[in-house]
Amino acid sequence: MSYKKWAIAVLASSLVLTACGSKETAKPAEQPKQEAPKQDAQKAAPAERVKAYKDMVEELGKGKDGGKVDFEKVEKLYNEQFKKLVQDRDSEYSEKLDQEISSAIKAGKEGSLKSDIVKQVVDKLGQKVFFLTLRHNFKAVEDNIADKEKAKAELDQAKAYYNGVLKSTVEKRDTAYQTQMVTAIDGALKDMDAAIEGGKKLDFSLAKQVVDKTLMKTFYLAAGAAQGYAYKVEKAVAEGKDPKTEQAEGWAFYQSLHAYLVKSAKEDAEFIQNKFDLKTSTKDIKADEINKAFVRGFAKVAKSEYKESFENFGKDKGAITALEGALFINVIEADAKKILGEAQTKTLVEKANELLKAAKANDKAKADALFKEIEPSLDKLAKAGK
Repeated sequence: MSYKKWAIAVLASSLVLTACGSKETAKPAEQPKQEAPKQDAQKAAPAERVKAYKDMVEELGKGKDGGKVDFEKVEKLYNEQFKKLVQDRDSEYSEKLDQEISSAIKAGKEGSLKSDIVKQVVDKLGQKVFFLTLRHNFKAVEDNIADKEKAKAELDQAKAYYNGVLKSTVEKRDTAYQTQMVTAIDGALKDMDAAIEGGKKLDFSLAKQVVDKTLMKTFYLAAGAAQGYAYKVEKAVAEGKDPKTEQAEGWAFYQSLHAYLVKSAKEDAEFIQNKFDLKTSTKDIKADEINKAFVRGFAKVAKSEYKESFENFGKDKGAITALEGALFINVIEADAKKILGEAQTKTLVEKANELLKAAKANDKAKADALFKEIEPSLDKLAKAGK
């Protein structure tokens, strides 16, 4: 796909790629010919990892409405079939997912944490494990782009994890928000196939960003946008309920975003983290405050990506981070329309599109001029609610 088409397609509000086609079907992972390194536990059998995850969530779901959960079964599934993958991602990305999931299962077993909440922690943190594993696979493709067989095997594993688990979460948000994020991701995965076939690392890296940031948008829509859990919690409190399960869902979805946001927007990221924390009373959750913190955070992240783009202008990374800046604008586009207005938001998206093309063309003067037009809007978004 040409870079121009990338720019136009990615920045369309529906996030529909021109290369989209039929949906990908999860394929069983091919075993690499060489012995896999220790950290690649997921190479053993993606389908088995997905099944173990689903079996855990299904068993925990039996606790709804007072049903009995076999926590011994959940613990056994986790320890024997899922824990190693979690630990590998913990090691690679400096996370503590194993500790969080194990503690939740133990608390459920002991009766100190309701099974509904345990389910949400295992479910959503499990999704984070798969999300990070996609990042791991995509990095492996970039590192081995010249080895077509190895690169394809890595991408097949990523597809198996996406189709097996994450796609259904994206579909739910597409239905709730009338977006077409599944179409965007399916199109990007097809472009990844083509990039591997042609040995084109930059094309693969661009497609990777579309998948990654569209999944981030999915998690944001689930946690803090208009139909996210922050608003569900506030609504339930107004009805006289104490929606700790919904609060746990918001917290768990947010965990896939916190580490990224905290680097560029620490105050906003910590604010969201603290509000979703189960130690916080549900009565203290004001959805508009959380939503605006997300908007501020993503606007600051977009600015950070543009800064990095200019620091790497003329290199592949300059174009890639310009695309990331544009994609983060897309994440909060619906919010921007409420804050900036339809016309100014449309202009912001168009200018981001043009800057993307200027970065690819190595036209720094034009990119500089365009960013001067973009920056005031991002600055306004970075102060949303303040």
